[in-house]
Amino acid sequence: MAQRSIFRDRRHAGEALADALADIGNLDDVLVLGLPRGGVIVARAVADALCAPLDVIVARRLGVPGLPEVALGAIAEGTNDVTIDAVAWYLGVPAAIINRIAQRERREIERRVRRFRDGRPLPDVRGRVIVLVDDGLASGATLRAAVQSRRQQGVSRIIVACPVGSDAGILEVAPWSTRSWCSPARSHSRWCQSGTRTSHR
Repeated sequence: MAQRSIFRDRRHAGEALADALADIGNLDDVLVLGLPRGGVIVARAVADALCAPLDVIVARRLGVPGLPEVALGAIAEGTNDVTIDAVAWYLGVPAAIINRIAQRERREIERRVRRFRDGRPLPDVRGRVIVLVDDGLASGATLRAAVQSRRQQGVSRIIVACPVGSDAGILEVAPWSTRSWCSPARSHSRWCQSGTRTSHR
């Protein structure tokens, strides 16, 4: 039997997230940050519903050589830290290789910051409530890197919000955020009826 989709599309998913976060809608210090690509569409719906400003934060997975979809860890803009996933230790990937992959992905982050924000810096987040939004949570490495990069900047609270996520990803991110909202799902490919890939534009 085919698994039913949870949401119609990313916009619908964002509206559902906003309903779950309605209790912060009356705060005037909320900033919604979406992770490109698909997370920005979800984040737009959240920001609109909460009447909060929206921006993007760029983070990148560090993929296993030859298996780029498997995360060794992740990095995010605004920090030099590298978030290392347990996979790196399990596979015994040398630090030199991880650093080489991180350097390559930092260049990609810089390119994407120029594309998505015209090179301007992230907004000042000191003392603010940050809602970090992505369209799905797999290993949790990328979102954790984004969370850690903002925690270093003196935020008041960080809320992680995703429409769906794996149990492992939810457990990975939860200790680093003030609060998290994510619906467990076994299949990321079936979480919405509209499976259209998002553009870099």
